[in-house]
Amino acid sequence: MRVLPDILPAETSGLSECFDRLAAQKRESRPLSTYRLQFNKDFRFDDARALVGYLRELGISHVYSSPILKARPGSTHGYDISDHNLLNPEIGTEEEFRAFVDELKDHGMGQILDVVPNHMGVGQGDNPWWQDVLENGQTAKHADFFDIDWDPLKVELRDKVLLPILANQYGEELEAGRIRLTFNYERGRFEIEYYDKVFPVDPQTIPMIFDPSLRSGSTNGGSALGAFKHLLHELQALPPNTERRAEAAKQRQQAAPVLLDRLAEIIRRFPEVRQAMEQALTRITGKPGYAQSFDALHRLLEAQAYRLAHWRVSAEEINYRRFFDINDLVGLCMENPKVFAATHKLLRRLLAEGSVSGIRIDHCDGLLNPRQHLVRVQMLYAASQCCGPVPVPPLAENGIEAAVQSAFGQHDWMNQQAPLYAVVEKILEPGEEFPTEWPVDGTSGYDFANLVNGIFIQSENRQAFTTIYERFIGERLDFDSLLYNSKKLIMNTALSSEVNVLTHVLDIISGKDRRARDFTRKALRDAIRETIACFPVYRTYIDERGEVNERDAAYVNRAIAIAKRRNAGTAAAVFDFLRDNLLLKNTNGGGDAEYALKLHFTLKFQQLTGPVMAKGLEDTVCYVYNRFISVNEVGGSPKLFGHPVEEFHRGNLIRAERWPFSLLATSTHDTKRSEDVRARLDVLSEMPKVWSTQVGRWRRLNEAKKVTLADGRQAPDRNEEYLLYQTLVGSWPLAMATEEERERYIERITQYMVKAMHEAKINLSWINPDPEYVEAVSKFIRQTLTPGVPGKNSFLRSMGEFLPAVQFFGAINSLSQTLLKITSPGVPDIYQGTEMWDFSLVDPDNRRPVDFNVRREALNNVKERMAQDLPALAQELLQNYQDGRVKLFTTLLAMEFRSRNPELFRASRYLPLTVTGEKSEHVAAFAREYQSPLDGEHKVAIVAVPRFAHTLMKGRIAAPIGETWGDTEIQVTPNTPNLLENIFTGEAIEVSNRRTIACQDVFKVFPLGLLASR
Repeated sequence: MRVLPDILPAETSGLSECFDRLAAQKRESRPLSTYRLQFNKDFRFDDARALVGYLRELGISHVYSSPILKARPGSTHGYDISDHNLLNPEIGTEEEFRAFVDELKDHGMGQILDVVPNHMGVGQGDNPWWQDVLENGQTAKHADFFDIDWDPLKVELRDKVLLPILANQYGEELEAGRIRLTFNYERGRFEIEYYDKVFPVDPQTIPMIFDPSLRSGSTNGGSALGAFKHLLHELQALPPNTERRAEAAKQRQQAAPVLLDRLAEIIRRFPEVRQAMEQALTRITGKPGYAQSFDALHRLLEAQAYRLAHWRVSAEEINYRRFFDINDLVGLCMENPKVFAATHKLLRRLLAEGSVSGIRIDHCDGLLNPRQHLVRVQMLYAASQCCGPVPVPPLAENGIEAAVQSAFGQHDWMNQQAPLYAVVEKILEPGEEFPTEWPVDGTSGYDFANLVNGIFIQSENRQAFTTIYERFIGERLDFDSLLYNSKKLIMNTALSSEVNVLTHVLDIISGKDRRARDFTRKALRDAIRETIACFPVYRTYIDERGEVNERDAAYVNRAIAIAKRRNAGTAAAVFDFLRDNLLLKNTNGGGDAEYALKLHFTLKFQQLTGPVMAKGLEDTVCYVYNRFISVNEVGGSPKLFGHPVEEFHRGNLIRAERWPFSLLATSTHDTKRSEDVRARLDVLSEMPKVWSTQVGRWRRLNEAKKVTLADGRQAPDRNEEYLLYQTLVGSWPLAMATEEERERYIERITQYMVKAMHEAKINLSWINPDPEYVEAVSKFIRQTLTPGVPGKNSFLRSMGEFLPAVQFFGAINSLSQTLLKITSPGVPDIYQGTEMWDFSLVDPDNRRPVDFNVRREALNNVKERMAQDLPALAQELLQNYQDGRVKLFTTLLAMEFRSRNPELFRASRYLPLTVTGEKSEHVAAFAREYQSPLDGEHKVAIVAVPRFAHTLMKGRIAAPIGETWGDTEIQVTPNTPNLLENIFTGEAIEVSNRRTIACQDVFKVFPLGLLASR
């Protein structure tokens, strides 16, 4: 690892050695495999500790933990963090966390931690930083921690934070008595309450609560009321919450807490003061039916640094950046070094202690400057290892801490050089490449999930499925138009405020340009909106330096060109003006206010394109364009319909070269469908005629169960019905023997369809609910899935006849994907429970509790049987695939092989293998090769899996599937030994004189091949 010696002071001469140690540590500590655990109040550190032995036996090297910091009470995911420097008490204490970490270390394992830098949860009143801002406005210590616009377009909101939390209009809620002023005796503070939400009262406005007689007159004398009056005068004399001068803010920060504590003490101690306070609360509370009685409370609320508002105004007027459109997830100004330092204290300690050996960074696209943040994370890690768990005082210019930061700040770190193992949640559009300048090890794996799934979809049937879909729903849907219009819908509704702010800034810029000052605000807004709607990727990454690389320039130019073409009636000059500003053209390169404003516009534009893409594609179109829902996935595209195996190899080769330690995921907490659901749906791509007949029949059988509403709509509509049938095929349990199991499944499907309909925004949405429509669809689902009179539900009988072949060959697909994930370049990740069958749908369905007892017992059973007769066990597990042990068996043996041969998967070559013969399209195969630098010995592993097994077997369920391969052979590499062993069966596989292996030998007993030197 290179260190620049000229920037290191003499007293830190050991720093170079420290950096070298970090490089060596990273080589040894990078994960070989990960297992994702979802922590919440029902799955705590102690539960995870009890699993460590099981995970080690499974071959896992690192637990990959969901966020563990203090979050909203009851959070099922942990992404709504309220305090970055406390562990979540709902999932365990510090001692329980340390016991979990110690257990990991005892088993030679590490922990990858999911961290959330973009936003914080603020909705429950338990975020101290946010409460500070609400209480003190711009004088708050944390006023610059959150991405708040204190000078918004709406004049009435100047110096205020809009809080759109009211169920109805503000005046209606106020005069109904639902907004109340209270005194919290435990905390000793006045508070505004609205149902379960609590807001602070600005100390400087507390005197407004009391009768004028208490605010005037003499404050002399030794009486309690006299002291109380004096205290009110001191509170009133505090600088107002709109004060922006640093010295005034500091004065208030020092004085206000002392005054509030004195106020609490005097109220508690003296009955006459307490009585005066309670009388004031009674007076200000108001009486429903008498509007004027709420005037005093209204005046108090108007004096606060926040404004309570109806929830519907958030889209147009909200003046803080959110995580997408979620009002109680507020964006952090992580580009502020002070914010970074304050939010990473605990993480630094965990890194220094070795409790965390790597991180996954959530939603990096939400950050103003992702690369800057990633560099700082690497600097933080270096400092934690070289300097300890806390910054070394004093932070002198020549101190060791400064030397660490200087060294890392000036080094252009690439992914292989960065000392901390880190991956980021980055969603890549098809064809988009991961930014090579980021100092991380890759992505969290959505790209691989779509890459591997695509080779099990029979691309040649794309048009057939398009025809089936359009005939079923009775209309033609163009994906590109759907996405374009969905993104515009999002910008016109949920994110319209953000568009308005950008328009305002661009309007100011145009006003200073004599060639652009005649562009109207509407023209500028339309240009911004149209360009974002046409943006081909989530975002670009121009940073504060103002440097624009070719990649980002190409994306901007492409978006502008498409927007121009879609808007032929709009003057091209306004799009050209927008383009030039986004690419920072016609500027002096920095230094003046005009350049700063243009740079600010570009940076904020980039922060908006990502949420618009996510809401438009993932949360809208993926629930509307239902042609083939296996591809409607995060990081995928409903427009695609599979790809050739060569595309899979190409992706693996790029990853092996550039990102060899990127995570490989197939199921995550965010996937729309689990890997097993997608693998089963992929079978449908092989049978367009059968599927067309089947789905048409189901529609006829269930037509009478639909409900016609008063407005003439049928519920569900045809598109929703088509989605439902695919969802049922993909998720239908392999065993549903009891009425209780059926009821649980009906409830799961109903919840999923309700969410899908809201996200689609066709018949209803989250902001325009339609309970009557939801009830009608729920009734349809229940009638469809309830047996009723024995033998009378023809749909269930038809589904029962159709499913067995799809389920079996879906299982074959899933086993194949599992092996490919474990052996491809990268770090395989197993989402909790998916080592056995898991047919979960989108969250919250995929966050249900996992029965680890079943998995432990299955693992013990499989390991015990493996030592006896491996081929017989492999065949038995395949024949009884429904119980899920066959997937556990596949995972276990592949992971064990990976653990025994780490160099084959950390430093090896990836070699696509040619397949010849009549069934060649039905095989994907590659080799992993490693040559020892010590003795030159070669290690080789051959991986081979079947594709399109339903077509191969002509729909006939048979285990194994090794009898139909004919002359199909796999060409092996020159370094492959002449005798190989299939680790799943123990069978010997001979390499022919032609340097090939026969598929009928590879798949004779088990439908997977992982072949190594015997």
